[in-house]
Amino acid sequence: MPRLSMKPLLKHATLPALVLLTGCAVGPNFHQPAAPAGAGYTPTRLTGTHKAAGPLGAAQTFVPAQDIPGQWWTLFHSPDLNQLIKQALQANPSIAAAQAALRVSQEDLLAQDGSFFPQIGASIGASKNLTSTASLAPVGAFNKAFYSLYTAQLSISYSPDVFGLNRRMVESLAAQAENKRDELEAADLSLSANVVTAAFQEAGLRAAIAAQQQTIKADQDLETIIARQYADGEVAQSVLLQQQTALAQAQQLLPPLQRQLDMQENALIALSGGYPNEMLPETFDLSQLHLPQTLPVSLPSQLVAQRPDILAAAANMHAASAEIGVAIANRLPQLPLTAQLGTSPAAIANAFTPYNQFYTLAAGLTGPLFNGGALVHKQRAAVAQFDEAAAMYKQTVINAFQNVSDTLRALQTDADQLQAAQTADNDARQSLAIARTQFQDGTIAYVTVLNAEQMYQAAQLALVQAEVMRLTDTAALFQALGGGWWNRDGPAAANI
Repeated sequence: MPRLSMKPLLKHATLPALVLLTGCAVGPNFHQPAAPAGAGYTPTRLTGTHKAAGPLGAAQTFVPAQDIPGQWWTLFHSPDLNQLIKQALQANPSIAAAQAALRVSQEDLLAQDGSFFPQIGASIGASKNLTSTASLAPVGAFNKAFYSLYTAQLSISYSPDVFGLNRRMVESLAAQAENKRDELEAADLSLSANVVTAAFQEAGLRAAIAAQQQTIKADQDLETIIARQYADGEVAQSVLLQQQTALAQAQQLLPPLQRQLDMQENALIALSGGYPNEMLPETFDLSQLHLPQTLPVSLPSQLVAQRPDILAAAANMHAASAEIGVAIANRLPQLPLTAQLGTSPAAIANAFTPYNQFYTLAAGLTGPLFNGGALVHKQRAAVAQFDEAAAMYKQTVINAFQNVSDTLRALQTDADQLQAAQTADNDARQSLAIARTQFQDGTIAYVTVLNAEQMYQAAQLALVQAEVMRLTDTAALFQALGGGWWNRDGPAAANI
């Protein structure tokens, strides 16, 4: 079967091709911002923390430039925590939503890439026609009243990217896709850190409940002793009533702790993508958690290249830069090229005879002449948008450095606080034991025992809070430094 000739198209397309090859993309070329010169976390370098007693009291050393493991939470040596985070990353809807947003941006980018190629369309039509044979100039074929007409047409249109309009649009969409990928990494990091923090808080609540139950048991034992003394006439009824009040107050503190534990379990279920009527097989205890003793401290240049929020802000800045080029290119002329070729025979058998073929080649030059200043203001708006993105990027970097600094300082004070809490707990325990012995011997008043009980109860809760805070701030440091997402194949592994 004969083919339609493409030589006329190729001949006339030479000039636009040369224009395209010599064209340039207007607007600024984006450069990734460098780490701020002279930026750091503290005026003097911190080397580590002090040591306290107990399994969660080990000294921690800060190691500059040490890389962060992809699954940093495994450093706490909790298989239950590892399993819960794995489930959360697979089932939490926020990750699925971020993944879908990334796919949308990637498809938008691929769709815009299509503008670099000619747009080709085809049409086929057939018609049965009746025309007048009595007119002076009949239009029917061979003066026949009835005739058929078959039309096959190929349409080609192409706009050379002379000033880089499409290139800047693709650049902007690519930056937006990168922004979505960084936001996915941020969602992944935030979710894993939230699960770790919630697990530590649950463990702390269990320890606080256990401590409160011990206090209640001790108050019950003391009440039994005082009740016997009252029956023997050794103490006044007021002493028994005071002890019963202390016991009731200790029992009153238990339900709020249990309520907090229930809510914390609900939070863990929600983070793992479940509903409150479900039960998690994982439970957490402070005694089963390990405190990492070597902590990474990324260099400032590494922090800027690692934190997903900083990378997302840089990508947003990149997209805004490309939009300036788009706004400038929209003010410049465009060179649309079109071509149509086909055949229109009266019979299909004659489709490729020379007299039934046709083609049309057209080139144009279009550009704005007057639009009330709209395009100028759009360009100025694009510049202002870039300035906004640049300021937001700088603010994000400042917040990141502050975040790391706050966490490092918190870790130092956490160790000191834990040591003080352990000392207070030991002293309060011994003081209470001595006070109870002396009270039973009749050498001190009951109010001294009551004060010792209250101090010991407060010391127990403060010790639990100090242990939880040390674990939580350790996890916060890994999050502040970027979470090591570059060392694992996480949910954001899909590349553009």
